[in-house]
Amino acid sequence: MSRRPARAGHPRIPGYLGDQVLTLPNLISFVRLLGVPLFLYLLLVARADVAAIVVLAIGGTTDWVDGWVARRLGQVSRVGELLDPLVDRLYILATLVAFTAREVVMWQFTVALVARELLLVGSLAVLRRHGYGPPPVHYVGKTATFLLLAAFPILLLSTAVPVTATVAGAIGWGLAWWGLALYWVAGGMYVVQAGRLVREVGR
Repeated sequence: MSRRPARAGHPRIPGYLGDQVLTLPNLISFVRLLGVPLFLYLLLVARADVAAIVVLAIGGTTDWVDGWVARRLGQVSRVGELLDPLVDRLYILATLVAFTAREVVMWQFTVALVARELLLVGSLAVLRRHGYGPPPVHYVGKTATFLLLAAFPILLLSTAVPVTATVAGAIGWGLAWWGLALYWVAGGMYVVQAGRLVREVGR
């Protein structure tokens, strides 16, 4: 008798709502998602840098809210598990594209982050081919995301308000480089986890 692999990302916890979409945490994630095109418009079209900083800061600092509400209210769902990291990645990638276009960050930094995302996409494709869903988000990855989302509005502040350039630039780049390093550490952990799951299937 064949045995299907256990699906990653389906926790056996009280209050798990499966594929339910209409929950308060998911609504928060959708609202955060709307901030991505708004940020791009403000920064690249309207050139309203201060307003873009506000939108980016709100989007970054509310990263933890949807997950906290989901656990607090017992409304953890499969949609939320996928939507939360998706919104975070969209914020990061959209910000990188806009920042590179506006020369807020160097292109090498953008390439390093995009390369990590491609590594993760490849790992997810391998897991999908073997019948697994995305692995649970690790705290190292969440920490890296928090550092990057905190760094971006500070970096934009350093260019939008020149008087803050020295202090804001130092703080922003400090957070950004730490975030990048942890982002790659988390990526390596996901690759190792994917390798273990694939080997289990082989056995």
